[in-house]
Amino acid sequence: MILLGIVLVLFFSGVWPSSAPILPLPPSPTDCVEAHHECLDEPRCEALYRGLELCAADAAVSPLREQAASECLERQDVLLAKHPSLLSCKCHRGFRKEEQCLHIYWRVRLLPGEDELEISPYDDTIVDTRMASLVAASSFIQLDAENQCLKAAQDCGLYEKCGSLRSEYVLACTKRVPGTNRCNQHKCHRALRRFLERVPEEYSLGVLFCPCTNTLCGERRRKTIVPSCSYQDMDGLQPNCLHQQSFCRRDDLCRSRLADFLNNCQPSLLTASGCLKDSAGLCLRAYAGLIGTIMTPNYISNSSADVSLWCNCEGSGNQWQDCQRLQRLFTHNTCLRNAISWMGSPSLLPVDITQPPPPRPSQILLQEDELLSSNHLPEHNNIVESEEEEELTQKEEENGDEGDQFDVIPLYSERATVSNLGSSGTGGAASLTTGPTKPILLLLALLSATFSWG
Repeated sequence: MILLGIVLVLFFSGVWPSSAPILPLPPSPTDCVEAHHECLDEPRCEALYRGLELCAADAAVSPLREQAASECLERQDVLLAKHPSLLSCKCHRGFRKEEQCLHIYWRVRLLPGEDELEISPYDDTIVDTRMASLVAASSFIQLDAENQCLKAAQDCGLYEKCGSLRSEYVLACTKRVPGTNRCNQHKCHRALRRFLERVPEEYSLGVLFCPCTNTLCGERRRKTIVPSCSYQDMDGLQPNCLHQQSFCRRDDLCRSRLADFLNNCQPSLLTASGCLKDSAGLCLRAYAGLIGTIMTPNYISNSSADVSLWCNCEGSGNQWQDCQRLQRLFTHNTCLRNAISWMGSPSLLPVDITQPPPPRPSQILLQEDELLSSNHLPEHNNIVESEEEEELTQKEEENGDEGDQFDVIPLYSERATVSNLGSSGTGGAASLTTGPTKPILLLLALLSATFSWG
């Protein structure tokens, strides 16, 4: 019985078969919605906050005059001095009250300086093991002739939430507004954000950053976010980058996502990752956060992993250098380039890769892929990509197995895991009961032996 007691203690304490040390987490900053509720309990604080909202409304119409700006800044200083939690509060990505939280965050920063515009309003104090696992799992991907973006789409389709939300944004971004030849970009952006915020990152970022070694794979990757609706103009004209940034900073959500990108993708020569924060995962998430805003970036071609904003610096005048600096944050950013590259860095596959269950046919992904394949592409690649699309279709028809693997959705109870996301199989879901089988069998054997000794 002593042996049985030891076994039970080890099993239920999580020490057996293995356990990572539990480290104390740093205190999380106050949520801005909570800080605002505390402010509303005090009439003086509420009055100061309402005054700042009026200042923000006036500033949105036209720049504040010197006296008005001075009075507004005085209110801001008094408010933050008496309620410092409003100054230190943060928000959470994808939460139900995210936009309300961001509204509060920026209201108490009425006229932020350039340094404040690069401070992320999001809380990153909690160590995100899921992002670390995602970047680590990406090193298991082997760069071979296989279309890794096709496999990433398969993995997404094998998980109900990913498949349904991907179909949702593809439909929203390819459906034309009645009587026009344009899509509803607002609905497209909202659906893209829903996909990126609600789907586990091992699936969503796997689709965005799948590694490619040929143009067919690169085409699929670049068309993932439906460029013709998510950021391109129907006339093919690119806006000025500084104008885009100006419009972005008038919107609390876009301003926050841009600040998060500037904060987490800031390059540095002093770290191995090339990032000042030395976190490729945080940079990838911040980059993905811009998708679905007016600052949506994307791959610039089918033959490389280079990314850029859909804008130029024409007409920048004496702000040309500022415009170039903004562009280079995407085109010549060592931190961002390394983060995207490491998502596809080749390495040895893990030994304990579990084979996925047999697939079953479905029409959902087939319809979705047809919508994506009909998406318009930039003029400089139209001819090449139309030939590649035909080649891709012929390849899938000739290799019937590969096409069948893409158009599958197994039982919704079966879900792919990070460990098999980049496996050399179909990229499917592993059984959730595979992991603990050996410990349970061993426990039962020990129990049986103990009772037989008694």
